[in-house]
Amino acid sequence: MRASSSCVCALLGLFLMASVLGVAEGQGLADLLGGSTRDELVQSLTSQLVGLWETGDLEFLDHVCSFQVRPKFKRWQLYFSGTMWCPGWTPIRGTSETRSRTSVVNEAVADFVQKALSSGLVTEEEARNWLNHH
Repeated sequence: MRASSSCVCALLGLFLMASVLGVAEGQGLADLLGGSTRDELVQSLTSQLVGLWETGDLEFLDHVCSFQVRPKFKRWQLYFSGTMWCPGWTPIRGTSETRSRTSVVNEAVADFVQKALSSGLVTEEEARNWLNHH
């Protein structure tokens, strides 16, 4: 089982355990969960977990490219893996792994551009022109 699947299973297990335990020392489940009802908790957990994944498209040098962000656990810490690729143009894939959710796509794009420059797919002049116009 993947680490991200394990995280989801662990969180759902904790939720189910709290649900099964029911009332503890005269407190209802809402009291145990900080005033949240069961439905509110499920909705909150779901939105938090779903927000960790992202897939999208971006344009680079007149090519439509895709990116993907996935969470993963490494040494009991949350990391994000990012990938950028441009189907139909090149098999080059930019990748990144970082603890920062906000910079993971930028790092994957930077890796893609570095690989594209190194392979001769893109010249420095083309990259500079594109950057100046965007």
